[in-house]
Amino acid sequence: MTHTIFVINGPNLNMLGKREPGIYGGKTLDEIDVDCRSAGKTLGVEIDFRQSNHEGVLVDWIQEAGGSASGVVINPGAYGHTSIALHDAIRSIQPMPVAEVHLSNIHAREPFRHKTMIAPVATGVICGFGSHGYILALHAIASRLGAGPDSLREATR
Repeated sequence: MTHTIFVINGPNLNMLGKREPGIYGGKTLDEIDVDCRSAGKTLGVEIDFRQSNHEGVLVDWIQEAGGSASGVVINPGAYGHTSIALHDAIRSIQPMPVAEVHLSNIHAREPFRHKTMIAPVATGVICGFGSHGYILALHAIASRLGAGPDSLREATR
């Protein structure tokens, strides 16, 4: 069985590479998409990579994942700090594994970024590793699904 992992990106992430590269890095979202698809091939999982600036669309995609995917990696952007709707959508697809990703270390930034609405319902949170956080999240989700190289599954138990 091939597992599909949705990689869902929230507001302003379409501006990566242009928007505050000192904080978010120089990679574009298209480059991160390529990296995620490459990691997916290595892990033996399909990647469905998406981005929207609209909260309701993100909710729709999370609900869609609940019926057609095996896991979710989500970078909710600023909605991670404010959206009870995303929190509730993720809660509705549990026990599906969900990894929250932030490019920057949200705990080393402004106080309003320290808390996320997603973390309490996510399987795990990865922040501060730039675009590599997506790859770390894919490895973690694949491990939870029993996918990926045997050495990965053993190393993450």
